[in-house]
Amino acid sequence: MRVLVVEDEDGLAGALRTGLVREGYAVDVAGTCAGARERLALTEYDIVLLDLNLPDGSGYDLAREVRAGQVEGARVPDTRILMLTARTALRDRVRGLDEGADDYLVKPFALQELTARMRALLRRDVRAESSVLTVGEVTLDSSRHLVRRGGRELSLTLKEFAVLRYLMSRPDHLVSAEELLEHVWDENADPFTQTVRVTVGTLRRKLTAEGEAPVVETVIGRGYRLRAGGEAS
Repeated sequence: MRVLVVEDEDGLAGALRTGLVREGYAVDVAGTCAGARERLALTEYDIVLLDLNLPDGSGYDLAREVRAGQVEGARVPDTRILMLTARTALRDRVRGLDEGADDYLVKPFALQELTARMRALLRRDVRAESSVLTVGEVTLDSSRHLVRRGGRELSLTLKEFAVLRYLMSRPDHLVSAEELLEHVWDENADPFTQTVRVTVGTLRRKLTAEGEAPVVETVIGRGYRLRAGGEAS
């Protein structure tokens, strides 16, 4: 899943990026409202983690703009907004929700609570994941970073885990390489490389032991599909 962190404190922004990448998320960072608008105009994010006090404006205003469709060029119909702030007053929390936030988390917070709240927000999207996903013989546990096919536990890289999670949240749906690149890789990914094809290829091999039918289907020129019936051509 693709996450935009809007936070001007470099230390916190860096810690969030590091922690979320370890959880398998693709993370971009903006330190200002203007920077956030630029990234929202280029990328369809699944979640925005939004600080309230930014150098060039208020997170309240940015949330309201996103919800009103006023960020030029932005594709944000399903983007979830989680406000992160040191403000603890009830009026601040209520205002944040009224301005368009889906949830509100007070600093300081534990990464485990943040990621749990992110998973809860993503569950509101019919396309996204719960903590545990099961498709056919494959089970993926986001909170424990475990993947099994049948009784076999798989050892996946973070990127393979993220690709599988995205495909499992859309069983039987054709997912293009461009969609995977946008939602699983961050803004530093080179769109002209074969990174998606290579990652899906290694994931497919790890999912398929001797005697097992493949579950990830490659549709040449169009993308990839994880079969809910547990078998791909």
